[in-house]
Amino acid sequence: MKKSILICLLAASLFECLQTSAQSLLTREQVGAACMPQQIAPIEAPFDMPQLRRNVFPDLTVTVKLKKADKKGLITPKVQAAIDEVNAKGGGTVVIPQGEWNTGRIILKSNVNLNIPEGVTLNFSERVEDYLPVVFTRSAGIEGMSTGALIYAFEQDNIAITGGGLLVGPPMDAPLRKASVNYGNYDKDFDYSVPPTQRFYDGVDRDGKIFAPTFIGPVRCTNVLIEGVSLLRSPFWNVVPTYCENVIIRGINVESETPWHIDCGDGMDIESCKNILIEYCTVNTGDDGFTIKSGRGEDGLRVNKPTENLVIRYCLAKKCHGGVTCGSETAGMIRDVYVHDCVFDGSSVGIRFKTRRPRGGGGENLYYERITMNNVGSAIRFDMLGSAIYVGNASQRVAMRRDQFTPVYRNITISDLDISNANYFLNVTGIPESPAMNVRIQRVKSSSKRLMALHDINNLVVHDCQLTSDENIIDILDGRNITFSNLRFTTTDGTVKLKTDGSLTENNRFVDCSPMPVEM
Repeated sequence: MKKSILICLLAASLFECLQTSAQSLLTREQVGAACMPQQIAPIEAPFDMPQLRRNVFPDLTVTVKLKKADKKGLITPKVQAAIDEVNAKGGGTVVIPQGEWNTGRIILKSNVNLNIPEGVTLNFSERVEDYLPVVFTRSAGIEGMSTGALIYAFEQDNIAITGGGLLVGPPMDAPLRKASVNYGNYDKDFDYSVPPTQRFYDGVDRDGKIFAPTFIGPVRCTNVLIEGVSLLRSPFWNVVPTYCENVIIRGINVESETPWHIDCGDGMDIESCKNILIEYCTVNTGDDGFTIKSGRGEDGLRVNKPTENLVIRYCLAKKCHGGVTCGSETAGMIRDVYVHDCVFDGSSVGIRFKTRRPRGGGGENLYYERITMNNVGSAIRFDMLGSAIYVGNASQRVAMRRDQFTPVYRNITISDLDISNANYFLNVTGIPESPAMNVRIQRVKSSSKRLMALHDINNLVVHDCQLTSDENIIDILDGRNITFSNLRFTTTDGTVKLKTDGSLTENNRFVDCSPMPVEM
C-alpha cells in the first residue's frame, strides 16, 4: 500500500514538473529570426493540422548571369528568364549572385526556388510601369487587377523564396506609393457590381490609382516556402499569401517601422489561406505584426473563403499596432488558429481582435498560450466597432439589426501569459447585437496601469491570474455571464471596484478573489 502511494506521489510530482516545464515562457532572446533552427519541428495544435514539410526541388541550379554594367538598370528580364528556364526544365533553384541590384516585379513559377543569398540586396523600382501589366490580386480584402506584388506568383505549386539576402522597397516619395488608392474609403466608394477581372487599377485609369503592391504575394498557390530573407521598407503589407494552401514562413525579418513608419506596413497578412506555419520570424512594423484576414465586406462575403489551420510559434513582434491580430477584414471567417511561445515587445496591443459591422464573418476557435508581453498598450484587446472615419454610423454603440455584415468573435482560449508595463490587461469593445462570446483567460501574471473594461461580452471566464494595476476599476457595460475565479489583485489602494452599467449586465460571479470586487 505504501509503495503504491509513493508511486502515485512520484507520478503526480512528475506530472506537475512536466506541466510547469510545458508552461514556461520564452524570452526575447529565444524567439525570432535569429533563433531559427535548420529543421522544422513537428507541428502541434488543438485542432487537426497537417505536418507541413520543407519544399523539395530538383538538383538543377541556375545562377543569373549578371555583370557590373547591369547595376545601372533593372535585372528583371534576366531574373525572369532564369525562372522561366528552370520552370520549363522541370524545376530547380535560381540564384541571385552577390551584389546590389535593381529590379521590377519578379514572377515565381512552379517548382522554382528563388534563392537570394546573404550578401545580395535587391532594390525594387519606384515606378508603376515596372509592375505592369496588371495581374489578379486581392488588396485589403478586395479583388481586382493591379500591380500584385513585388515578388508575385499566381496558381503555382511548389515555390520558394530562400536565403539570407535583403529585399528593399521603393523610396518613401516614390511614384508607386503616391499612386496608391485610399484604403480608408474602400467601403464608401468601391463599385462591387463590377466583376473583379474588370476592376483595372493600372496607374492610368481611375485617376492614375493602383492597388499598392504587397512585398511578397503568392495568390492561389500551393506548397509555398518563404525562409530567411529580410524585407525593408515595403510599399504596403509585406508577406501576403492569398488563397494559398500549405504555406511555411520561417526565419524572416520584416522592418517597415523605423525610420519611416509605414502605415499599412503589416508584417504578414494571411489572407483566406489553409494550413500555414509561421515560425521564428521577427517583425517591426508601422502597422500590425502577424495578421490574419479573410476578406472585406461584400466582396469578402462573395468569395467566402476562410483562413484556417494556422500555427504561429517562436516569433518576435516589436513595435507594431498588434502583435498578433485577427482582422479587421474577417468576411470569410478566421478559425482554428494556434499562437504559442511568442514574445511581443513594444506593440500597441498584444493579442488583438478587430472587425467592423460592415466586414462580416469574424473569428472562432482561436488559441493563444505561453506568450510574453512587455511595454504594450492593451495586452488583450477586442475592437469590434471601429472608427466613424471609416465605417460611419456603424461605429456607434447602439443595437442594430443583425445581418450578413454582422461579424462575431467566439470560442477563444488564452492562457499562460506574462504581461509587464501594459496600459490595460483586458479591454473589450464588442458589438451590442454581437458581443464577444465564450472567452476563457487563465494563468496570467499581469502588471498594468488599468485592469479591465468589458463592454458587450457574453460568457467570459478569467481564472487563476495575478493582476497588478495602478488603478482599481473593472468597468462592465452589458457584460453578462462573467466569472472571475481565483484572482489575486494588487492595486494602489488595495481594493477592486466594479463599475457596472447596461440592462444586460447580469449573472456575473466572483469566486475566491482577493480582494473581492465591490460595487462603486
